[in-house]
Amino acid sequence: MDTSRDAAVQAVAVLEEPTRRRLYEYVVAHAEPVSRDDAASALGIPRTTAAFHLDRLTDEGLLETCYERRTGRTGPGAGRPAKLYHRSDREIEISLPERQYAVAGRLLAAAIQDAETTGLSPREAANRRAHTYGEALARAAAAATPTGDTADPDDAAGSAGVGDRWGVLVRVLEGSGFEPRVEEDGIALANCPFRRLAKEHPALVCGMNLHLVAGLLTGLDSPLQAELAPTPGHCCVRISRGGLRSDD
Repeated sequence: MDTSRDAAVQAVAVLEEPTRRRLYEYVVAHAEPVSRDDAASALGIPRTTAAFHLDRLTDEGLLETCYERRTGRTGPGAGRPAKLYHRSDREIEISLPERQYAVAGRLLAAAIQDAETTGLSPREAANRRAHTYGEALARAAAAATPTGDTADPDDAAGSAGVGDRWGVLVRVLEGSGFEPRVEEDGIALANCPFRRLAKEHPALVCGMNLHLVAGLLTGLDSPLQAELAPTPGHCCVRISRGGLRSDD
């Protein structure tokens, strides 16, 4: 389960409550932080109600707080600073099915910079960046996974290391929005996280996807193979067992 996605869904869900959503819109519409009294007065609600909802928005990371003395007075007798609310720096993006256009944007932007300084073509630079990104994802996930966490029933007769890699691979693919479907001869990817871009620029984006998934396999030292196998309703990339037997 992708806990970062769960947190994003939860943060968006808190805005379903109408008063809370109005308070959020009021706060973010102001350049300067606002107080509970300001918000309550503007919306015509009790101060305690405003405080409850503003603090809930803060707990979910949608708002942040700071403290200031609004009177301008300082020193003894100036009173306690007021708790003020303003928009947080957190960015939340939810899409169903899951898309990861921000990842594609970062990879392509970095690839353009690489192409300008290395002499690589933009496509070569994008493929290299995608492969490196996939490797980094896999290695981070493997480092965080306890040894012996096997998810492939075919690996029961094989080494624990192979099973570990299989389980990590499936989880990383899930967390990256690929919706992996384990099949007899490999793993089908039911969702493309860059679907709109892939439809408009298939050669560039499908190649980048291929190298990203290949990077995942490299990072896990997996014997599986990534290949282009466009299928309607699926990602253009498929993970194949290649020449491996089902019990390898």
